[in-house]
Amino acid sequence: MWFGTRTDEARAFELLDRFVDAGGVWIDTSDSYAFWVHESGFGGQSETVLGRWLARRPGVRDRVRLSTKVGAEPREAGSWPASAEGLSAGVVKSALDASLTRLGTDHVDLYWAHLPDPATPLEETVAAFDEQVAAGKVRRVGASNFALWQVERSRQLGAGFTAIQQHHTYLQPLPAIRPPADAPVRFGPVTNEVLHYVEHHPDMALWAYTPLLSGSYTHKPLAAEYDHPGTTRRLAALDEVAEETGADRNQVVLAWLTGGAPPVTPVVGVSSVAQLDAALAGAALELTAAQRDRLDAVV
Repeated sequence: MWFGTRTDEARAFELLDRFVDAGGVWIDTSDSYAFWVHESGFGGQSETVLGRWLARRPGVRDRVRLSTKVGAEPREAGSWPASAEGLSAGVVKSALDASLTRLGTDHVDLYWAHLPDPATPLEETVAAFDEQVAAGKVRRVGASNFALWQVERSRQLGAGFTAIQQHHTYLQPLPAIRPPADAPVRFGPVTNEVLHYVEHHPDMALWAYTPLLSGSYTHKPLAAEYDHPGTTRRLAALDEVAEETGADRNQVVLAWLTGGAPPVTPVVGVSSVAQLDAALAGAALELTAAQRDRLDAVV
């Protein structure tokens, strides 16, 4: 997310090299990263840095899979989310072409609708994505921050989404203080309904963003929605399993996500090689059935 803004190009290249050398495959970005911290008020910096890295590493494009998004980039600086580009057919086509140019590639492996666009009929969005798949510019399409009914409806309309990306982690927020249903942008966490849906649709993948709560498992205060007794119990269970495995809380959370049913692909942002190595170790950690049952049983 921060490549080209808070994370400079040299550090970004170092992290990407290490990731690929360690066997990493998926790289996730967006055309909107990171408009909210860039002086221009617009995104594209992350894709640009990734494109430069790919250009300077011959052959690496064949070793990685690129995931990017459309729908959240501002049309006007300083007025988001009202100015979000949306998901009209014209935007999907033009934004994808711009992303491909910045990335220096002829296709992306997974193209996400970054957030719903209430101003554009779902039929138009699905047809636009299907058109890009047919043109060979996109291998698969996914829905980020979409309601489950929108995902299912898209699959009835066309090729539709084969991946869901939402916030998901081990701790559970209080439903009462999530954003209201009429909020301009509503980023809800994964529910049991979503997990059940993915588990019973073998062609559907589940990705989780902010799985480590931006450092709150280890050194930052938890947000208000996690201030309840269930959090205390879940953190105690995490600490027990961490002690048994020799891992830390973050690594146990990543192992819980990747090894569960359904398996989840955690989208992890890092700013140092040490953080990257720790995340890779967490994704590779295998929990025993008893440890997983213990974690799952806590409410």
